[in-house]
Amino acid sequence: MSKVIKGSAPADSEVILGILNNSDTVLERLYVAYFPMVLQLIINNNGNEDDAKDIYQEAIIVLYNKIKSGDFELTSKLKTFIYSVCRRLWLKRLSQLNRYEGDIRDFQDYLPVEDDVEKQTDRDQQYNKMESALKQLGEPCRTIIEDFYMHDRSMQDICERFGYTNADNAKTQKYKCLQRLKKLFFQLN
Repeated sequence: MSKVIKGSAPADSEVILGILNNSDTVLERLYVAYFPMVLQLIINNNGNEDDAKDIYQEAIIVLYNKIKSGDFELTSKLKTFIYSVCRRLWLKRLSQLNRYEGDIRDFQDYLPVEDDVEKQTDRDQQYNKMESALKQLGEPCRTIIEDFYMHDRSMQDICERFGYTNADNAKTQKYKCLQRLKKLFFQLN
């Protein structure tokens, strides 16, 4: 068995397999391995260390979600992919802050990765919208929805917890709550 050096970059295939197998060690090594590259990119382009940490975290989430979705095909080095995602995210952030001057100083090869980043951004916005709708939903609906969809509780458990006469009544209430949640969700801009 080969000895793993703590600060060394994991092999690309090791990262993909590690993420598929929920390995915290691989994720930790990934964070350590490529963060200095991202830090340099952000600092050289109107950012600071906190910006770099945020951007790097977002890029790792994009990578993680792509690998977990099963449709990830690495067509470059993983380092290049991560740099490219961070670069795109940083360009977008600079643009939002009106600090983008039309050019960015690069020191690594990069790939166009706009679709992946846009999909992740859209997904994040949808999650935030759903979270807001859930907060507005009120009780007992919010707890019923959370118990069923997030905590995998059975309709029988929910029935007992809320004092419904049977699981069918609880299911009817869950349906009504879901309809209210959808209405709130689509009312949010």
